[in-house]
Amino acid sequence: MNRDTSTDAVRVNARKTDAFDIFNFKHYIGPNPYLETGALVFDFAVTNNTEARPLEDYVAIISDRYPHLGEETYDSHAQLFARTTSEVGKLDMGLHLHHWSVKPNENFVTIAVQSLHARTTRSVVYCVWDWFEAITQHENFRLEDQIKTIQEIFRKSAYGGPTVYALWRTAYQNGIPTFYLWDEGLVQYGYGKKQVRGIATTFDCDSHLDSDFTTRKDDCKAFLATLGFPVPKGDIVYTLEEARAAAREIGYPVAVKPVVGHKGIGVTADVQSAEEMKYAFSRAVNAIPKDQPIQIIVEKSISGTDFRLLCVNGRFVAATERRPASIVGDGHSTIAELIERENRKPARIDTPTSPLGKIQCDEAMEMYLEEQELSLDSVIESDRIVYLRKVANLSAGGLSIDKTSDVHPDNIILAQDIAQHFHLTCLGIDVIAGDLAKSWKNGDFGIIEINAAPGIYMHLKPAVGESVDVPSHILETFFASEKDARLPIITFNKISVQELQEIIDDVLIRHPEWTIGAVCREGVFVNRSEKNLNKDYNSNVQNLLRNPKLDLLIAEYREDVLEKEGMFYHGSDIIVLDNPTETEMMLARGISDDSTLVIKEGDNISIRAKGLLEQYKLGVAEPFLRVYLKEIPKVA
Repeated sequence: MNRDTSTDAVRVNARKTDAFDIFNFKHYIGPNPYLETGALVFDFAVTNNTEARPLEDYVAIISDRYPHLGEETYDSHAQLFARTTSEVGKLDMGLHLHHWSVKPNENFVTIAVQSLHARTTRSVVYCVWDWFEAITQHENFRLEDQIKTIQEIFRKSAYGGPTVYALWRTAYQNGIPTFYLWDEGLVQYGYGKKQVRGIATTFDCDSHLDSDFTTRKDDCKAFLATLGFPVPKGDIVYTLEEARAAAREIGYPVAVKPVVGHKGIGVTADVQSAEEMKYAFSRAVNAIPKDQPIQIIVEKSISGTDFRLLCVNGRFVAATERRPASIVGDGHSTIAELIERENRKPARIDTPTSPLGKIQCDEAMEMYLEEQELSLDSVIESDRIVYLRKVANLSAGGLSIDKTSDVHPDNIILAQDIAQHFHLTCLGIDVIAGDLAKSWKNGDFGIIEINAAPGIYMHLKPAVGESVDVPSHILETFFASEKDARLPIITFNKISVQELQEIIDDVLIRHPEWTIGAVCREGVFVNRSEKNLNKDYNSNVQNLLRNPKLDLLIAEYREDVLEKEGMFYHGSDIIVLDNPTETEMMLARGISDDSTLVIKEGDNISIRAKGLLEQYKLGVAEPFLRVYLKEIPKVA
């Protein structure tokens, strides 16, 4: 049983009226003495300043918000605090943070909760603490407001973009090691020579030339036309007068967009007149970076529905229909009121994992309403649907509908034929079509734009229809299995520089072409070449694992490093423990059937490999090195 205990330690955080105190925060990026994952660890105690209410009172109030927590049992306030923190830490976004632990001490309890972003998790802990204190004081607590604030903290973090997070979560679930490269602003998947680096759906194997080419809409459009693909007729203009002239020649309605751009920024569809052209041209110009010349595309608008076709590694994987934001009249509410009501729906919570964003009110929306002889103050009759935009911009409240299973085979071949011409992992093809179930060869189909860094959340979590697991398609392009992302790793709790060098020499005899990274408290080596030793121990480990030539990692993790920093990686092929402490035994935690564990306790040796256990005593003057050198050829 985990008992609640009071502490006489100096209060760092608790107020005089608080029943509980939390203190001694520490964040680990990877496995640590408390959890096998990255974690925020802190101490929890009862203060005795204010008497805590019975445990069941807290459970009753918390389970009103999280009913499933009321179905579980708790031994203490600390255990309930840890469990609640873990649940709130998912931020109503389904974050993959499920692990937590409670460790009793003499005067306090140490709590660990799985964490990805330190600031976000720390904010969650303080939120839960405030909630517990509000319960103690019989006060109301607006948890939803707190969660919304913390969602924004996570959203602005390196992990919070919907595409980045979706890939990160999928990698975690599939056992693919993943970490953020802060200096480069990139995510690395896999270790050493197995690695792939990228950000969102752009990766280091992608052609930067092809990526840049897709932003030059005029050249890209001409290229597609040369290949015989259906693109709308259009022209490049430089002034408003030229734009109006081009529109007259092409014939209204037209679409207007900047030559250089992406993600639909500055695009205006279905421009019907010279007056509308003024606004559309200005919007396109404002979207052009200051260092770029003014070049605007005016092209024929194609009637139909907006679709995104997504290809991964040259293969079609998903299709999504995108509808502009809309409201449905009720006969007495204004459009402004209907928008406000729509934005309060749970599906529009507007987080990185929500299927719908908030409907945005801006000049473009008001102009489109005016075209329909409406305004924000107009009252809409019951059941009438009013579209608020010409462009189906999902970030402005548009609707995403999965259409993957409806796509005609000819349209799949078209998408794949286009993708084959680009050295890009992911390619989004925006088209206007009457019906994707009909072949593009029958007309009523036009390619509007090619995207080199397409978002994937519209496919993974559409507002309507089935989910398509695009992150798995992407990661399977690089890693058929978890093993394809990993290198052999040998972990020691104690090893000297001399012993490291003997191991390196032994491996290089068998694999002279290999690059071996090794680190202990006394030095960092790549083969026999000594490198700079960073005072932050895990930075040395990361620097080796980010080496794109690395074939094997050898690392020492002693008790002081494990307690201070934890580990950088999870999983070793060989673990060698020399008279390990209780903390150092964590290195053997969760050992797989494919791994080898060698433990020396005094002169006693035990070797566990492939489910078998071997035990014996060291011979007189027999070095421990001789024992584990025999095991290393299993992986190196």
